[in-house]
Amino acid sequence: CEVRPGPEFLTRSYLFYSNRLFKAYQFYYWDPSCRDPSYSLVIKGKLRLRQASWITRGATEADYHLHKVGIVFHSQKAMREVAAWINQTSGEGCRGFLPPGRTWAPGALYELLSAKTERDCTAALGFAMHELSLVRVEKHYQPLLQPQQSGSRLVEELYLGDIHTEWVERLHYRPTGYQRPMQSAVHHVHPCPACGIIYRADEHHPPILPVRAQLPMQLSGSWVSTHCEVRPAVLFLTRYFIFHGNNHTWEGYYYHYSDPLCKQPTFTIYASGRYTQGIPSSKVRGGTELAFKVTQARVTPMDQVTVMMLNSSEPGSCGLTSSWSAGVEQDITPTNGCLALGIKLPHTEYELFKTEQDTKDRSLLYVGERPTDGSSPDSPEKRPTSYQAPLIQCAGASEEFSNYVSLKYLGKKDANRSEALKPLPVAFLLFIALLFLRWD
Repeated sequence: CEVRPGPEFLTRSYLFYSNRLFKAYQFYYWDPSCRDPSYSLVIKGKLRLRQASWITRGATEADYHLHKVGIVFHSQKAMREVAAWINQTSGEGCRGFLPPGRTWAPGALYELLSAKTERDCTAALGFAMHELSLVRVEKHYQPLLQPQQSGSRLVEELYLGDIHTEWVERLHYRPTGYQRPMQSAVHHVHPCPACGIIYRADEHHPPILPVRAQLPMQLSGSWVSTHCEVRPAVLFLTRYFIFHGNNHTWEGYYYHYSDPLCKQPTFTIYASGRYTQGIPSSKVRGGTELAFKVTQARVTPMDQVTVMMLNSSEPGSCGLTSSWSAGVEQDITPTNGCLALGIKLPHTEYELFKTEQDTKDRSLLYVGERPTDGSSPDSPEKRPTSYQAPLIQCAGASEEFSNYVSLKYLGKKDANRSEALKPLPVAFLLFIALLFLRWD
């Protein structure tokens, strides 16, 4: 069950055909467990892959054209709410989309967008498919779970462009980061109870996901990224957090890189401070609101470009003037942060957290999504309403962190036997195995 800024709760199922046509389902829900459907969208169009992205390394840029978007309501309440949005905010062509008092008809499909008639009533829903303009497919191998089995299975994941955290920006924002990946219906991570349920669903039969136990928010221990994370504005990083629940203090390591495999480090930030007792979020059900105060920070430049940038920064704005060198950590607390890296001290951030267990009973920690514009959630009004990729709880103690190495990317090797990120292969059409679905 995905959480988008707003918040919006949804599941998605996308099918790509060999003739460039695609058919996508987006199922929306009232609840963060994706068990109470509100409405479903069926989206049809055409996608054309273009070239490797100049902005987001490792991604492929694409053009898309929408042919049709239809909506099916799953209750009278959903129909009433959506009709009110469209009638209030749309132009002349959509104002009479659904007459007031229209009775809900189960299974009825209403046309929101048609390329033939040039009608488009989707803006009121904050709907856009700009996520299709940035595409990446990753392949890796998952070890077989059973102890008596050896070997591994292929896993294919589809990364699509991120959704802007500000509602008003969504309609024209062009992504530079990613959402959490979609799993291939054929080659997906195991176990995945939701995969089959979502795969078999359609606009008339939205997926109802299995009940998942709500975990109490108990911040303690060490948590680490599961993969190289890509943020908007071309940021590649891994994160490592240590929470001390007994005195409500925290430490965080942010490892920044220049490449989407997180193999070319640029700089590391260590930050620490205190956090408040959490309270249940009234806006995002299942989430917990906290405030984090950053009181100390240290920076380690890892390449010469970063060293030069820090040494040329304004005197007194980032550590000791002209004293930076690669691999040497420096405390930036005395200069109240580092202007060149956008770090201000002391600093308070208003956060949204959530804990879950995955299908292997491992503990996951979701931290609030950062604002797309690169700003900080430094006021209660800017508190996130969606989440970043989850962190996984570590078994090792914090003092063993020096042995931590970010998850190795199981990519192809180039002619020199070194790992390289390849341009997007034809394997983008990884759902072609689903071609037996009728294009209707």
